[in-house]
Amino acid sequence: MKLTVIGTGYVGLVSGTCFAEMGNNVTCIDIDEKKIEALKKGLIPIYEPGLEAMVKRNVDNKTLHFSTNLSEHLDNCDIAFIAVGTPMGEDGSADLQYVLKVAEQIGQHMQAPIIVVDKSTVPVGTADKVKHTIQSELKKRGEDIKFDVVSNPEFLKEGDAINDFMKPDRVVIGSDDIEATKKMRNLYSPFFRSSMDRLITMDVKSAEMTKYVANAMLATKISFMNEIANICELVGADVNKVRIGIGSDSRIGYSFIYPGSGYGGSCFPKDVKALTKTAMENGYTPQLIGAVEDVNDRQKLVVAKKVVNRFGKDLSGKTFAVWGLAFKPQTDDMREAPAIYIIKDLVARGAKVQAYDPKAMEEAKEYYLKGIGDVSYYDSKYETLKGADAMILLTEWKEFRSPDFSELIKQLNSPIIFDGRNQYNDTSLEEMGIEYHQIGKKNKL
Repeated sequence: MKLTVIGTGYVGLVSGTCFAEMGNNVTCIDIDEKKIEALKKGLIPIYEPGLEAMVKRNVDNKTLHFSTNLSEHLDNCDIAFIAVGTPMGEDGSADLQYVLKVAEQIGQHMQAPIIVVDKSTVPVGTADKVKHTIQSELKKRGEDIKFDVVSNPEFLKEGDAINDFMKPDRVVIGSDDIEATKKMRNLYSPFFRSSMDRLITMDVKSAEMTKYVANAMLATKISFMNEIANICELVGADVNKVRIGIGSDSRIGYSFIYPGSGYGGSCFPKDVKALTKTAMENGYTPQLIGAVEDVNDRQKLVVAKKVVNRFGKDLSGKTFAVWGLAFKPQTDDMREAPAIYIIKDLVARGAKVQAYDPKAMEEAKEYYLKGIGDVSYYDSKYETLKGADAMILLTEWKEFRSPDFSELIKQLNSPIIFDGRNQYNDTSLEEMGIEYHQIGKKNKL
């Protein structure tokens, strides 16, 4: 099929590239000329394992193209995907200005029947707004061209997006048109060679809702377990053992019940807020979803509070080595990352921070921690330890899982670890003489 993907952010670039990998002819559109020129040369603006090689391969095979000109790539296009950003507005709702701007441009330039797909994460009712916008532009032109608006939400995990797209656990298609649904099924059929059972069709509004509910459910599991972790510390229980005890129940499972420093990223915080806003706009106060967000906001500073409890409120003269800045491993994404809040709190109390992350340091320097007090960046995790009073682990990158603890003891002023991801074995560390603070278990010291 001939596809046009509008937006070369995380969703658009991954989706367009994976469609091209399956043999479709794909053009990715963006208004950012520098980004498009870079993509043509194989330079990827985001870090996602496997994406760079796949982009280069499909550009070389001439199945993947990049352009800033939407109008010329709507001609003979079978399906146009809207994959632009939907940032959170000041009131917590999803900002649809970019989605509707694209819909406007489609209405201005389309010359033949087309399927328009909302791939961006959008609230219930967005498809109706997109449809109305396109119809309004066609009316201005005096044209009556058939088109359908379909909802096809993405369920990609940053750090594993290629695998998620190529081997999806489900694809949701929301459509009120039989022919549009059939065409979408044909597009996705190569991704389900053994069975089409995981391709789920439904009405448009239910599809729009499904994306928000999925992320809200996962965020709920995270906040629930973090709240249990905080209770465990108070009563003297070990949340690591509690997690194993409940995760063995097949109705619960082990996914998303790891205690930590709270969730971040581009999806969970924004989508939880947007779902709350949608409910409020329709006269319903979602108490549970609101609590999920409140718990997460508090959890982001739990590690900082542990540091304060150990060293005092005034951290002047103290230095802390921070391992991990991204909100999760296998990405350079720092949006709403706990590291931002923890580092800002420590620096505000007079502390010096020495930080390392395998991929996210440029993001920190240029944007998220730019101009934030005494923060230095190092080329390796061990360099951050020199002269530090403690090490703080905030992202569970693989290279942090089995460090040389003898080197850690040698470099730190005192052998102290604050683990925001409960990654290490507390008994082993205590035997080595390391003072170990984790989430959900009271420190013995």
